[in-house]
Amino acid sequence: MSEQIPLVDYLVLDDGDPHLMAHECAGCGARFFDRRNACGGCGGAEFETVRVATEGEVRAFTIVSLAAPGIPVPFVASVVDCDGTSVRANVVNVDPTPEQVRLGMKVRLVTVPVGVDGGGVEAVGFGFEPVDAPSVSEGGR
Repeated sequence: MSEQIPLVDYLVLDDGDPHLMAHECAGCGARFFDRRNACGGCGGAEFETVRVATEGEVRAFTIVSLAAPGIPVPFVASVVDCDGTSVRANVVNVDPTPEQVRLGMKVRLVTVPVGVDGGGVEAVGFGFEPVDAPSVSEGGR
């Protein structure tokens, strides 16, 4: 396998167990994926890095039908509640129709290849797929 790097710094690819890491405010427990100097909730300045649950529920979604040139449409943009942490990501491996995507749908984190550079290094992103979709170990994708 070629070398892989995560597209975002909060995606961890180690040991075949991909997951997300968030910065959790020590004062109020708010979680952020980007670097913070202070918490947007309470103003606290101390954070701990914590692992985010890899399964969750779709809390909001939209089916995107118009995007920048080169971005295939339609696709499903969503907000997933991962045990109290809100994650913005696409729902993948599902037909992007209102009949197939629904609020409360159970989903799990999956990695998706984004591209390969001239040196053979693969950039890897993430999305969420329905829990009832076959996983990679069950023969999916």
